[in-house]
Amino acid sequence: MTIKKAAEVLAVAPSTLHRWLNAGMIPGEQLTPGAPWRIRVTDDLIARFSGKVDDGFVTMREAMGRLGVSRQTVLQRVKCGEIEAVHVTKGRQKGLRVKVIDHQRGLFEQTS
Repeated sequence: MTIKKAAEVLAVAPSTLHRWLNAGMIPGEQLTPGAPWRIRVTDDLIARFSGKVDDGFVTMREAMGRLGVSRQTVLQRVKCGEIEAVHVTKGRQKGLRVKVIDHQRGLFEQTS
């Protein structure tokens, strides 16, 4: 599906999808470099753009505080799939909500 059609289905601006594609937070494909992006709109992707969040999802600022890391580190962990995130709309405000659970590592914790 084109970015324009996907943006309509997901109720977000095409620029949001471009930003998330460039950041690697959502999958997309190009037939050749420079060709228009194509996005597979799956149930999982739709769920990531819903206006509803379950318990455990917090604002980006709160996630940064709980994990003791920067915004960029939180986004990198979302991109790698370590942390779950959803795009929410509340009134006129839009943004990410991040699922922070107790056993996620902080800045100074060693990885396995």
